[in-house]
Amino acid sequence: MPRVCFTLQVRPDRLTEYRERHAAVWPDMLRALRDAGWRDYQLFLRDDGLLVGIVATDDLAAAQAAVDAAEVSARWEAEMAPFFATGDGRGKSTLDLVFDLDAQLAAAEEQTPAPIGEPS
Repeated sequence: MPRVCFTLQVRPDRLTEYRERHAAVWPDMLRALRDAGWRDYQLFLRDDGLLVGIVATDDLAAAQAAVDAAEVSARWEAEMAPFFATGDGRGKSTLDLVFDLDAQLAAAEEQTPAPIGEPS
């Protein structure tokens, strides 16, 4: 399943409360994310408010639309909007994958012939 990486900017004056809110996300919101196809979703927060999210999903746009359709999502987004520099938390900037260790190792192993005298 493909992974997506994105960034958002949390207001530096709200970092402590942002961390606290995410230590206990509402169970209905957790289920809405799961049911919408968000897998292995993690958020990383830097001290200056840079938030980096990583999620595994087949289609980010479809997964976002599905979670947006959940009633709990509107309540969660309204609660979280003041934490973001954009004022709404919708300004995700996706990042392009430029290096994948496992993929490159697998490709290198496919291209490297076995030494003479060893089974291939």
